Parts: sequence; structure tokens; C-alpha cells
Amino acid sequence: MSDHRDAPDDARPGLAAHEVHDAVGGLPAFRRLVGSFYAKVERDEVLRPMYPDDLEPGKDHLARFLAQYWGGGDVYSADRGHPRLRLRHAPFSITPEAAGRWAELMTAAVHEQTDWPAAARDHLLAYVRTATPTLINQLPADARTLPRQDDASPTGPDTGSAT
Repeated sequence: MSDHRDAPDDARPGLAAHEVHDAVGGLPAFRRLVGSFYAKVERDEVLRPMYPDDLEPGKDHLARFLAQYWGGGDVYSADRGHPRLRLRHAPFSITPEAAGRWAELMTAAVHEQTDWPAAARDHLLAYVRTATPTLINQLPADARTLPRQDDASPTGPDTGSAT
């Protein structure tokens, strides 16, 4: 899981993505980050209803995922298997608003980690920017209907009528 072929290119040079884990202080540092993030989620009117009553398992999962992603070994996958983020988040209605709020709260939590090297914070912020939109799985009700595959022509499906 520590393969960073998909790591954002716009993070600051000087710290490789797989070095972030050690640079910030390992799993305990990610637990602090996640604690800060979840403290915000607990007070958020958009995100809190999406989470279960007991936030502790989610906190542990997220901290371990981040630690693994940023070079901490298989601390997530040893217990939970491959992260499969889109699959694990599929049961939740993640709208653009919810994804944006998640990114906003996580960005604030990252900024609070003032003891982290700036390059490490930049790596995480770049990841939040690129990964968050990939989890959106529900468009708002007022979104324009997307064409079906059989509606590929610019005028819509062929109705068989001649004009």
C-alpha cells in the first residue's frame, strides 16, 4: 500500500511521500491528526449524521490508513485488508457538499499539526485535494441528469421517428 505512483505531484520537494510517516512521528502523530479531525466532525451538522454513534473504530481505521499510506508499513492492511477506499465508502451517500466539508475539516486538522514539517503537511494537503473527490458517489438532487450510454447521440436516443 505504500506505492505512491498516485501521490500528488504538487507536494513540496525535500520529503518523499514514503518518508512522511517517520518525519511526523509515526502512528501516534497520525492519531493526533485524526483526533483533531474527529473533534471537528463531532460538531459538524453535515458530517456527524453520516458517522456511527461510536467514533472510536473509525478513528483507529483512519489513523492506521494514513500511517500506512505515508510509509508506516502494513499497520492498516494487516488487520483490515486492502483499503479499497471507494468500496468501503460506497454504503454512504457522499455528496459534493459532504466531500467538500470532509476536505475542509481535514485541511484544518492538518494545519493544526504545527510540529510537523511543512513538507509533510503539504503532502497531506495535496492528498486531501486529490483523493477526496474520488469518493463522491451521489450527485445532488438538482444535478443535471447524466446521459445513459445508449443516449450517446447529442440529440438523445433514437426514437425511430423521421424528421
